[in-house]
Amino acid sequence: MADSTEWMKTDLGEAPPRIDLRTDVAHTARMYDYFIGGKDNFPADREAGDKVIQNAPFVTHAARANRRFLRRAVHQLAAEHGIRQFLDIGTGIPTSPNTHEIAQAVDPAARVVYVDNDPMVLAHARALLTSAKPGRTAYIDADLRDPAAILSSPQLLDTLDLDQPVALMLIAIMHFIPDDQNPYGLVDELLQALPAGSFLALSQVTHDFAPDEWGQVEATYAAAGIRTKIRNHAEVAKFFDGLEVPAPGVDLISRWWPEPADSPFAALTDAEISSYGAVGRKPGPA
Repeated sequence: MADSTEWMKTDLGEAPPRIDLRTDVAHTARMYDYFIGGKDNFPADREAGDKVIQNAPFVTHAARANRRFLRRAVHQLAAEHGIRQFLDIGTGIPTSPNTHEIAQAVDPAARVVYVDNDPMVLAHARALLTSAKPGRTAYIDADLRDPAAILSSPQLLDTLDLDQPVALMLIAIMHFIPDDQNPYGLVDELLQALPAGSFLALSQVTHDFAPDEWGQVEATYAAAGIRTKIRNHAEVAKFFDGLEVPAPGVDLISRWWPEPADSPFAALTDAEISSYGAVGRKPGPA
């Protein structure tokens, strides 16, 4: 399919941006959308996604488990820890309930800033990621690999108070940041800008339970021009260095505020989950 161009209106009064939407090349956000049963994907995404599924049929379970982890983490942070500000990087194509919907169900005044660098995600986000007062949402077209641009964004500074605790959400994104792109430094730079009492919620795919299958997944992504880094437990735990991480520590995401026993997600095997994660608190008084 040839390149297409889309013009969008925003509710912020600025001139509508001109966005080139590549649909003939697989993209991580749209492949993820395909894995979780969404409809905002194209033949190139489905073709690459089917190759991944062929090598690792459980990848759809892993993707959906990550989405469920996000839901549980946001609710826990808002309901149990009183967090009212969220910085969600690697938003992906909106799939309800989104971060702001979960947080604002606890407190309608919660504020959320979404960040992604995919034009199609931008198109969907501006149309769908909105909230009623007193809460607020904002969207930043930026890249996780450029924390300074995120932290200095007028949308972020106008929406979040960086003198108050913020939950940094990095769900199922770090495996797209290979080691030569300074993944730990990126996370540290973001956390350094947030005050004590802030939280990091992070999940990352692992090959610890199905190494052969995930090796094939890495190769399939590479063939589609997408670099990945699937990490082991120690490598994921390193993202939480210096943070207070309550039990069970960095563990399979299914073991964090587990699903109800009658949930179909509760019956998934470790290989089907294949993602570590945790929620860690930046030490010091809030």
